[in-house]
Amino acid sequence: MNNRTISEKITDGINVVLLFVIAASMIFPFIHIFAVSFSSLKDVLERDLIMWPREWVTDAYYTILSSKNFTRSLGVTAFITVVGTLVNLFFTATMAYGLTRNVLGQRTILMLVVFTILFSAGMIPTYLVVKETGLINSIWALIIPGAISSFNLIVIRQFFLSIPNELNEAALIDGANELRTFFSIILPLSKPSLAAFSLFYAVGHWNTYFAGILYLSDPAKWPIQVILRQIVIVNEPTAALGQEVMLLMEEPPPPITIQMAAILLATLPILIVYPFLQKHFAKGVMLGSVKG
Repeated sequence: MNNRTISEKITDGINVVLLFVIAASMIFPFIHIFAVSFSSLKDVLERDLIMWPREWVTDAYYTILSSKNFTRSLGVTAFITVVGTLVNLFFTATMAYGLTRNVLGQRTILMLVVFTILFSAGMIPTYLVVKETGLINSIWALIIPGAISSFNLIVIRQFFLSIPNELNEAALIDGANELRTFFSIILPLSKPSLAAFSLFYAVGHWNTYFAGILYLSDPAKWPIQVILRQIVIVNEPTAALGQEVMLLMEEPPPPITIQMAAILLATLPILIVYPFLQKHFAKGVMLGSVKG
């Protein structure tokens, strides 16, 4: 028997409506971007708001995918995302585990980590550090300076602390050292938390933008977000994609369709990966925040 009161039903109805409106407001831009990217020049000139193309045209995608600059930037971003995420997880997890052990200076190191959350060095000091380490105009400048996120480190450390210490003691009795215990016991038990933070790190690397402008002067090393800036914000699709691409077509597609197609192609990989790891978000983060 349903014992829910009328006020509870009304509240649920309001929540459903609000969630539907929020979801629609988020989906609407993607539908518009998708429709414009496949629209013809006539359709773009005649209609201000396009939610479905009258005539399907793939010239914008052909132009973009024919550009060596764009495909190369996708490769650069893929490398930064995969390698950067692996570097992030390795250093974050190992340092977090080290801070759970009784090591000399553990409390001091942990306080320094917390300090970096409250006070950051700033853009200029960080740039000087990157410059003095020889990483200027290197792809590694987008990976190494942010190898460890202090916030993620603390949350993962809290998760490691929630694992029963008896498992560590049993492994040590069986003759396993700290490294063997970490890789054979701790990491397998930490898959939900690591999966959640791997997506956090991956999204951050895929959206790398300002660091690419700041540290990379060679356009051949630009990540996809910098190329996207040239196409969308600076409004220079010809300069970003290359003059030779535009010469391949008798009638180049409208700049707006190129911009929308570029946005869609730059967003699609993360949209594909996200559903596979999304289920680990709440579980992974909450597991790391239970024990304080």
